[in-house]
Amino acid sequence: MKQPFIIFLIVLNCSFYAVAQNDSAFQDGEWFKFEMSYSGFLKAGNATLEVKSEAYKGNPVYHIVGKGWTTGAIKWFFKVEDLYETYIDKTTYLPYKFVRKIDEGGHTKNIQIEFDNKQNKAFVHDKKNNKQNTFDTKPDVQDMVSTFYYLRNKMDVSGLKVGDEVHVNMFFDEENYAFKLKYLGTEVIDTNFGYISALKFRPYVMAGRVFKEEESLTLWVSNDKNKMPLRVKADLAVGSLRADLESFKGLKHPFKIIVDK
Repeated sequence: MKQPFIIFLIVLNCSFYAVAQNDSAFQDGEWFKFEMSYSGFLKAGNATLEVKSEAYKGNPVYHIVGKGWTTGAIKWFFKVEDLYETYIDKTTYLPYKFVRKIDEGGHTKNIQIEFDNKQNKAFVHDKKNNKQNTFDTKPDVQDMVSTFYYLRNKMDVSGLKVGDEVHVNMFFDEENYAFKLKYLGTEVIDTNFGYISALKFRPYVMAGRVFKEEESLTLWVSNDKNKMPLRVKADLAVGSLRADLESFKGLKHPFKIIVDK
């Protein structure tokens, strides 16, 4: 059960293509914590996402920090400590810098990416191997973390119908990725906080070593102005992974609960 946090990010980042906000969906101080479980019963770890208001090279930015780590029994035979960071412009929501520093069972990476969105370039610094390379990117490209926040504000769900497919351009490590996403409609789900109306999505992935099949992922986000992630399910080549929102703070908008716990 490798890379639980990166699987969580892949789904999370693809899922908000269909979200539109005239008012920002988030603010400085927003914080989410997720509990991840493996095959429905074994606790796999935790993940957090936090928004901080800072400046980067003189530009007002949201500095967003994502962390993931294994817990419980899994930690004893496969320890994970992942750190993801992005610095996004407060007006355009485009990233200036992305950081990926991971240790997954002894497999380590330490990568920093600087984005030039005017020239459509990504400057990748592999700090572990002391290598630097420059790559062409798609216009308005996003990294794995910035995509989530950018799409919460920029895209429109109002015109989508069940079964519609949308796409997201992303740059990760040294490659451009194009994700396809299907909108599955709305659903009321039972969460730690009560029954909540959610938007449901099906990101498409490559079947094989990690995922069981192309349609192995499902994601639910709150059907309100926050568009906060509530649940992720992934059918893996071996077993399954689930992430549930465990706690939160700093929401910009009221959190709508149909029936409290």
